[in-house]
Amino acid sequence: MTRVKRGSVARKHRKNILRITSGFRGSHSKLFRTANQQGVKASASAYLGRINIKREIRRLWVARINAAARKNGMSYSNLIHNLYQNQVYLNCKTLAQIAILDPNCFLRVVQTI
Repeated sequence: MTRVKRGSVARKHRKNILRITSGFRGSHSKLFRTANQQGVKASASAYLGRINIKREIRRLWVARINAAARKNGMSYSNLIHNLYQNQVYLNCKTLAQIAILDPNCFLRVVQTI
């Protein structure tokens, strides 16, 4: 079997990993093996962070809608239930923006249901 020389490919791979981890502290950005481990760990944490941001933003929307609904004498769950029964299809993001930016419009939405 012929010998395969991988010098350029391996160097390119190592340089790519070290470029990704260039801002990390100490040997996490200098030594290939530790940089590779920290790069994998960082990408996993970044993925979970993106998921958690979506979760936190949804919780914020629900809290804002609940606060506005309680000002108008209704709970969040009753508001959402009545919206679906009366076929008013507004998503949580839109409802939260209406509740914050235009309370009179939110009051009219509550009164229609």
